[in-house]
Amino acid sequence: MALAPVLFLSLLLHAAIGWRVAPDLALVDPALGIALWIALTLSALLMPMGVLARRVAKPPLSTVLTWAGLLCMGLFSSLLVLTLVREVLLTVAQLVHWLWPQTLALQTLHMDTAIGLPLVALLVTALGFWNARRTATVVQIDVPIANLPEALQGFTVVQISDIHVGPTIKTHYLQRIVDRVNGLNANMVAITGDLVDGSVAELGHHVAPLAQLRSTHGSFFVTGNHEYYSGAHSWIDALRALGLKVLMNEHVLIQHSIDAQDPEPALMVVAGVADYSAHQFDEAHRSDPHKAIANAPEHAVFKLLLAHQPRSASAAADAGFDLQLSGHTHGGQFWPWNLFVPLQQPFTAGLHKLKDLWVYTSRGTGYWGPPKRFGAPSEITHLRLVRA
Repeated sequence: MALAPVLFLSLLLHAAIGWRVAPDLALVDPALGIALWIALTLSALLMPMGVLARRVAKPPLSTVLTWAGLLCMGLFSSLLVLTLVREVLLTVAQLVHWLWPQTLALQTLHMDTAIGLPLVALLVTALGFWNARRTATVVQIDVPIANLPEALQGFTVVQISDIHVGPTIKTHYLQRIVDRVNGLNANMVAITGDLVDGSVAELGHHVAPLAQLRSTHGSFFVTGNHEYYSGAHSWIDALRALGLKVLMNEHVLIQHSIDAQDPEPALMVVAGVADYSAHQFDEAHRSDPHKAIANAPEHAVFKLLLAHQPRSASAAADAGFDLQLSGHTHGGQFWPWNLFVPLQQPFTAGLHKLKDLWVYTSRGTGYWGPPKRFGAPSEITHLRLVRA
């Protein structure tokens, strides 16, 4: 990605916001109009640094520029969306004024919205930053399963997803997640992809806290699309070295009892597939729920699939799984991008039913890009199997 075209596009989009808002802000006070132009110029120059800082500077300057660029990216997103909303509002107001003169004070509306727009954008960005940087809250979900045996009644899975260890998420952020997961005393932990944004050489030491994860039956991992941007083969080896069970279109069997003395433990299948788009990077990693469950014992009473993208669900339902755990969507991360998720994925967030398959889509435990979550809080999901 070249700096020049990205910078030009950033300047163009910021200029569009200034062109539509600054003149009305200047009607309130000329200094406010000038201040907006200065802020937009700085934002336009800094925003590309969110993804390109490491190409133009070395640490610690690159780290500072990355943070500044990503914060500006989050603020710009809200400014742009609110500017578009304002344009629609002003157009409607103009039509009303033409039809019913004197009904609206158009100049006052222009000035009031020009003042409110940057203030609302700043507030949304500040709240979004707080939501993104705090440790994800625990979301309790009961999944009703037909004919669930007594031995699996209350079986718990803690799901974490889409942490995106990388430019702004490091060891301490992940350590807080691990500590919270361990406090739940789960029967198993599922990590449903997009753990990293960067190479093992860059981030290997930052994911080390995952080795501390504790549960009855261990921690299971499946790749997300961002693992393939970051060197999936190296990450698979690195995560296995930390003690995670990486499932690549395969399954393992778990025998679980409520009591260690129970003579009839329940047999369950835990399967995992590579990311839905993995074949674009390595044909041998083509995602295949049917392959993942092949040769599983017919008497297994519960079949769980870990699949990064919700759109694996159709194949998972046909393959006979009972529950699929996914992520990828971030729940949209911040409004209004959640409105566009259904264009690509069948589910945005939460628990849904597809045929006989339950699908739970996590909003994610971290964030990607701008440190901003608004209307889509991060989560650590504590799922409990219950008899339907």
